[in-house]
Amino acid sequence: MITLSPIGVVESPLTDRKTAPKQGDEGAPEAVLVFTPEVRDGLRDFEVGAWLLVLTWLHRSNRDVLVVRPRSDRNRPQTGVFSTRSPDRPNPIGLHRVQVLAIDGLRIRVSGLEALDGTPIVDVKPVLDTDIER
Repeated sequence: MITLSPIGVVESPLTDRKTAPKQGDEGAPEAVLVFTPEVRDGLRDFEVGAWLLVLTWLHRSNRDVLVVRPRSDRNRPQTGVFSTRSPDRPNPIGLHRVQVLAIDGLRIRVSGLEALDGTPIVDVKPVLDTDIER
């Protein structure tokens, strides 16, 4: 058994999965990562301008999907879900590369994040190689 406890939540203007961008670099808006007080010490080294990998739990996903048409395009062949970035999958963990724009205590404003409002945050990691293009 694996147990995950959210460390925060996403605040975003995105509320409708059907109209949300499929990737952060496809017009996703700025969003705010709101962390729980229990993880405050873990955030202390974040700086404006830093790149982060945010792992989320895509709580509105369908967890019994194993085959999809990439990007919901009916002209594409069916593909095993693990070869795609589909949010619908057995363990709907989202992976988002964002840049820190502002820090206000437990609230961190970030660049284009395609996660929906209310999405639980399960972890945050630094991007180690900033030479990699988005």
